[in-house]
Amino acid sequence: MRRLLGIALAFTLSAPAALAETDVKFTLDWKFEAPSAPFFIAQDKGYFAEEGVNVTIDSGAGSRESIPRVATGAYDMGFGDVNALIKLMDEQPDLKVKAVLMAYERPPFAVIGRESQGVTSDPKSLEGKTLGAPPPDAAFGQWPAFVEVAGIDTSGITIENVGFPVREPMLAQGQVDAIFGFSFSSVINLKAQGVPADDISLILMGEHGLDLYGNVVMVNTDFAAENPDAVKGVLRALVRGYIDTMTDPAASVPFVLKRNEVLDQAVETDRINMAVEGSMLTPAVKANGFGDVDMEKLGKSIEFLKTSMGVSDTPPSPERVFDPSYLPPLEERMVP
Repeated sequence: MRRLLGIALAFTLSAPAALAETDVKFTLDWKFEAPSAPFFIAQDKGYFAEEGVNVTIDSGAGSRESIPRVATGAYDMGFGDVNALIKLMDEQPDLKVKAVLMAYERPPFAVIGRESQGVTSDPKSLEGKTLGAPPPDAAFGQWPAFVEVAGIDTSGITIENVGFPVREPMLAQGQVDAIFGFSFSSVINLKAQGVPADDISLILMGEHGLDLYGNVVMVNTDFAAENPDAVKGVLRALVRGYIDTMTDPAASVPFVLKRNEVLDQAVETDRINMAVEGSMLTPAVKANGFGDVDMEKLGKSIEFLKTSMGVSDTPPSPERVFDPSYLPPLEERMVP
């Protein structure tokens, strides 16, 4: 009896610690589509639970809009455009947010047009055209710098403000000649609209001189200071989710489909393949591991932002923008 009581007492004392989890509110940059798969893999496969974190994941309204959600503390962590983050840091030096994991080593910023309307893969083919641009779109945010590095004459270009929901339909209907967007979002959406693949022209900004980083995982600095182990746990779980996705993109799609039943599996498989090949599993990631940044490249990209986003002559340093201290060891971030 004494032995049984001792075991029961030991279990009672240890159970709260074993069951304790840190709640983490996480905002994505966009609605639930295939590129969100790593987050749901981490959730459904128990990677978050293994790290002692209970993560609630909400959809977003754009890769810029997620930043103030985290900075204000409405969300503990989030996913968004590092370039927009740098701009906000420049404007608000005491902004309570920083980047802690680089997801898109190469951004999917693109201008997407139609061959039948005179837009090719050559940036100069945009001259004289009408371009549809959602104002909060991260790709559109880089337009001034892209114009400069690609040598585009904008005198005959018309920019028409459009909403995210009508962006691809307007191009499909010929109401604009090209649109700004993420490559793996707009190209796939255009195909779903019935636009033939050979009529879609893709101009990737990164292939025409604009060497930037893309989306990052961010954290509220107050939350990070109070819960450093939780932040590390979230990132360790997410790295596993991303590696699973990069290793077998098609297998990642069902994790998103169960949360957004209107999606088409073939369409989303196409989308995640494009995201992995273009933004996640780049040559740099294959060589140096997933999740970290090259501070020299980040510094050079900040220089681009002085042109594209009006960042000041005294911008935040790369070390202020990105903190790698919460990342798991390199050996855990290498993609097989």
